[in-house]
Amino acid sequence: MKFVSLGTERTHRRDESNKPSHAILESFTKPIAVPHQIHTYTELRHQIHEDLRIQHPEWVQPNGGSPMCDSYEARFMELLDPLTRRGFNESVAATHRAQP
Repeated sequence: MKFVSLGTERTHRRDESNKPSHAILESFTKPIAVPHQIHTYTELRHQIHEDLRIQHPEWVQPNGGSPMCDSYEARFMELLDPLTRRGFNESVAATHRAQP
């Protein structure tokens, strides 16, 4: 008898695993930002600022602040700093071509 009940439970579990989870379905229905071409570091920084808030609304506090987003943005600016010393609004494409 125990074998029959275990087999039934396995079959039941297998059936459940074939169904997509609510989280997966929800991820396909959330709005996403429409990508557009970015030409400057200022535009890139602004796009990342907006995208982090769209993708992680749970990080945004009621007053509009977001320490987590601010942390990501600060780290990103640290990584970009060597490139932006040439001119903060210099074209992204021009900077990329200038490097060997």
